[in-house]
Amino acid sequence: MSFGTGVITPRWLFVLAAATPSQYGDPVLVDETLDPLDVDSIQAGDVVGIGIHTANVLRGLEIGKAARARGAWVIFGGIHATLYPEEPIELGGAHSVVQGDGDQIWSTVLADCVKGDVLPVYDGGRIGGTEFLPARWDLMPAGKYMWASVQTVRGCPKHCSFCSVWRTDGQAPRQRSSDAVIEEIVQLRRLGYRFVALADDNFYTVTLTDIETARRTNKPERLAELTAQRAERFELMERLSQLPRDMVFFTQITMEAAEDTTFLDAMRNANIKGALVGVEAVTPEGLKSVFKDFNVTGAALVTQLRRFKEHGVHVLGSFIFGLPTDREATFTATADLAREADITFAQFVIMTPYPGTVDFLKWEKNLGDTAEQVNGVPVTRYWLIPKHLRPSVVTPHPTMSPEELRARTQGVWDRFYSISEIWRRAGCVKSLKSRLAFLFISKLYRQMYANTGISTDSARKATASRWARMLAKPCRHLFAGKPMPDLQIPVPMTEPEPEPETRSAGLVVLGQ
Repeated sequence: MSFGTGVITPRWLFVLAAATPSQYGDPVLVDETLDPLDVDSIQAGDVVGIGIHTANVLRGLEIGKAARARGAWVIFGGIHATLYPEEPIELGGAHSVVQGDGDQIWSTVLADCVKGDVLPVYDGGRIGGTEFLPARWDLMPAGKYMWASVQTVRGCPKHCSFCSVWRTDGQAPRQRSSDAVIEEIVQLRRLGYRFVALADDNFYTVTLTDIETARRTNKPERLAELTAQRAERFELMERLSQLPRDMVFFTQITMEAAEDTTFLDAMRNANIKGALVGVEAVTPEGLKSVFKDFNVTGAALVTQLRRFKEHGVHVLGSFIFGLPTDREATFTATADLAREADITFAQFVIMTPYPGTVDFLKWEKNLGDTAEQVNGVPVTRYWLIPKHLRPSVVTPHPTMSPEELRARTQGVWDRFYSISEIWRRAGCVKSLKSRLAFLFISKLYRQMYANTGISTDSARKATASRWARMLAKPCRHLFAGKPMPDLQIPVPMTEPEPEPETRSAGLVVLGQ
């Protein structure tokens, strides 16, 4: 779906541009969030790289076939292609598929295309943090994105059942140096970007529990490793604090950070003003079902969520509905908790088993050959079913029909993003202008992620899309800053990180 304006830059597009050797010229980058690809622009002999995730597989396969028909080399990559390399080859006209990280392997793929001898599959592996390439932000179209994005770490040490990151990117965090990160951010601020998403799988890579466990079990090497990783996080945040104070950063972390007030204070000092926090469920049974019982519930959860805001970090709470343990009362309880915890933004998604996750593997195994077929495609390959035929809820719930689940989820969105509730939360900013901007942005978020996502009414989806397009452009101006072409890279500080307290436990690239 093209909106003409993007919320966050699709970083991987610009990283692959950086991975393209100069002898091939500057690549042509296409982000279909902005505008659809003009297939007629593809020429014979071009190399067309297509990145796909599960939600846009069909569109990617469609473009792959069209590009191959025009005589181009077609290369697929991305998380979905990593998990199912056979799909692009069999269904998308692909000559080859790149699995894993593309930073280093991409130049090899291009050289093989020039030679006319490509492999069916290339393994990019999991490269170390020192090998991550900085993005080619000089190729970014002007005035098209609200936020920029920079990656500081890949991988997540957790093992949530609904998430594929720890299986595809690994559980060992691969952190970039603060120098590399700061250089990219300064380049973006020079271009006028004030708001930057730290596009990490989990910014909080080492918890206090991790440190204490290593000490208690007398593992000095592990303790030294964890302490070094933690020190690198603090070093990065100290460097961020030296950047212009009009810059705002947003990241993604786990609930455990609420227990680490030293870390939260460092985030505030670094102007990391917001974080997506995976709450997921408000009951112990729900958390256990998604392998996230390190989270808390009830009053303790409210206290933890409030602690983020008390230390200057606004929470975008992420909640999942449709867990087997959910009942009708779960929806009201979730909405009540979100209000009581005073979280600034929230998203409420319906449980969908994504490829590469524990939930998907279990679901697929349980269905086996009995899986329902739609248009000749088993529901366990729902991403290959045409969207107008695809079930919006693919996993049956033990006590709720799909329509009940959708309606109750939509009801929580409606309640949280009502005008009165948004205006109440807008008290987190001071001026009337800022409060109006908060209202504007909240409505845009709701239109883009609620109505266009879970509604089965095509008219409602179309209306939501129109509203999102109308709101997107003026919203972008709220985030834009005056370019600072002369901004210098701040000099690193030498102060040590505080000791943690202990406690008991011719290239076209498609993006979307």
